[in-house]
Order: sequence, then C-alpha cells, then structure tokens
Amino acid sequence: MSQFSLDSLPMISVDAVTGMDVHGYLKHLRGLAPLVRSPMGPLIALRRRHTELLFSDATRQMETETKLMQGISSGPIFDFIDTAMLMANGETHLRRRQPVARAFAFKLMDAMRPKASALAEELVLQHLDAGPIDFVKEIAAQIPARLIANILGIPASDLPIFMRWIEDSAAALGFIDLEQRERIEASLTAFNAYVDDLLAQRRQSPRGDFLTDYVHAVAEAGNLSEAEIRTQVVGLILAGSDTTRGSLCVILAHLLAHPAQWAAFCADPDGLKKAVVEEGLRYEPIVSMIPRVALRELDIDGYLVPAGAIVAISVLSCQRDPEVYADPDSFNIFRTDHPRWNLGFGAGAHRCLGEALARAELEETLTVIARLAPRTHMAGPAPTLAPAAIRQIGPMQVDFDGA
Repeated sequence: MSQFSLDSLPMISVDAVTGMDVHGYLKHLRGLAPLVRSPMGPLIALRRRHTELLFSDATRQMETETKLMQGISSGPIFDFIDTAMLMANGETHLRRRQPVARAFAFKLMDAMRPKASALAEELVLQHLDAGPIDFVKEIAAQIPARLIANILGIPASDLPIFMRWIEDSAAALGFIDLEQRERIEASLTAFNAYVDDLLAQRRQSPRGDFLTDYVHAVAEAGNLSEAEIRTQVVGLILAGSDTTRGSLCVILAHLLAHPAQWAAFCADPDGLKKAVVEEGLRYEPIVSMIPRVALRELDIDGYLVPAGAIVAISVLSCQRDPEVYADPDSFNIFRTDHPRWNLGFGAGAHRCLGEALARAELEETLTVIARLAPRTHMAGPAPTLAPAAIRQIGPMQVDFDGA
C-alpha cells in the first residue's frame, strides 16, 4: 500500500465542529481521509473499521497527556485524572478496576430495572398534565443521580449539592475550558471531601451496601492509596450520572421529532425499548471521542502514525459510518445493522463498567414516559449539545401529556 504524509491530512476546523451541523462536517471529512489533524495536536480517526486496531494492544489509554497539553500538571483536576481507573493502563488499571467490577456486573445492574422504573414513574406522575417542565433538571438528571446514590448509600438529602458537583466535575474528564478551571477544581475538592467522609463512615459503621463492600475489598487487597480509593468512587458517580442524563434527553428529543416512530414505541414500549436506546446511542452519542496513544507505528490506510502519537477515535463519526450503517444519517429505531458493541461505552479492558446500569435507566425511563404520557411533546426547541469529549446537554422543555 502506498504511504502518505500525515502533513497532507486535513486540519479539522474548530468552528465547524462547534457549529450546528457537526455530523455533516464529519461526513465531509470522511470523504477526504481516514484521519484528520486537530489544532491541539492529536490525530482523529473517522472510520469504524480502524477501531479494532486502535483499541488493541497496539495502543494504550490516554493518561495525563490531555491535562499536560493544557498546562495542568498539579491540583485537583490533575490528581483526579492521575488516580482514575479510566486513565490508567495495565496492572494499575486492573488494580483500580477489580474492587468495583463485580458490583457493577450486568446481572446485578439489570436487577436495578424495577428501581429505575419506579423512580421514573414517580417523577413523571408528579409532572403529568402539569404543563412544560425542565426535562434536564427534573427528570434526566434526577434518575441516574438518585440511582447511583442509592447504590452507594448516599442520603437523598445530599442530592441537590451532590448533583451540582457532578455537573461541574464531569468537565474535568476531557479538554477543559480553562476559564472554568477554578470552579471545576472547587467542586472536585468538595466532592473529594464528601466521598472521603462517606468512606470513613463505612469503615467505622459498616452497612450492607456497595461502599461497605468496596471498603472491605480495598482493605483486604491493600494495594490502593487513599487517593485511588476515593477517586474510583468519584469516578463511578460521574460515569453513572453525567452521560446518562444527556443520552436520555437526546433520545427522547429524537423520538418526539419522529412521530411515527414515537407512536410505534408507545404502542409497544417493552418490545422496542432496547432498539430505541441502541439507535439513540448510535445516532447522537454523548461521548464524542476516545483518545488513545500509539505504542508502535500504525498503518491506517497508508498513513503511518508514529509510536507515541495520540489518536482520538471519533465516536460521532464512527457511529454514522456508511460502511457499517445503511442510511446512517437517518434516525431509525427499526434498524437491524447495529454491530455487537456500541462504541459509546468504549471497548476492551476499559469498556464502561456502568453500561448495564445506563441501559437499564434509559430503557425503563423511556418506557415509563411512553406508557404514562404518550402525548408527550417538546415545549420548546430541541436541546443542543456543547462540543466536548463528553458533550453537555442544553435546555430542554417537555410537556407530559397523558393518554
């Protein structure tokens, strides 16, 4: 195969990526090359067929590189990334992941479905036939935050401040807005102190909950620092709240924008809930990209990526790759060409521990809305998604109309 210079690759336009038609722009780029360059330095992979190589042992997970690229080498944000399982590799990743992996197994998280359904029903009934509501704050943020709090044994009375910390701290995961650094670090500091207190409580007064089991497991293993112990809990709370909130909003918004599909779902919510969520996660992913570091030279369609280079997998582009999906720019809950693994949850050793919980929350909440409020409609414009590694949802007004 002929080899091409990386310098000949298109440079991605930040203005275009932050515009309204990001998918149209990525479609244009896919027609030019399999990779593009970014102003920050990393390459961005656009094709689904290259993800097997990029998630293999030829690459590794990003660690603290993105923070160092922004001049962040100390402080709460750097420390969080430096001690998180998500940004670790090899033995370090395994050591941090093992104590929480069993509790978040698919069967155990699937058992949360009745709780997710009951909570969704409680919240929807509160607002049924009551006029427009702020769907993001009143429904989408509440369900994942309350359920992860239930799993971790966090008091309901702490939820309001807890949810503000979640919203601020989630911004620490990707490239951050440096103007918001002080606010993010303040929330992370408070969040860390809160989790330290929870862990101390479980050590002093064990209960029959996840945190008690976690404290026991890490004490028995004896191979995690206090910072690592705390960070895994903070990370679980963030992962179990922020992405699900955004996904719930955009999936409902796209369903309501396609009346025939919404009507079909309302007619058979239990039969179609899995298909609805799978298509929603494909069509508008909340996780926009997953960065990796090349451990050896990689050949991507004739472009030689050197060892040490950062290559970010564009989930937005891969989830609409016409080599994989028929009519990829159409939202279609009856689609039959989904691959086995949804890239929005990552892949390999780093695949999201909370996938089963997120799917349960999304499927059961949407099912409850379809069953109790089939005449639900948007009471304002469709929500926007701010560009970031984890895209943040804008305002969304919804009116729950009953049958």
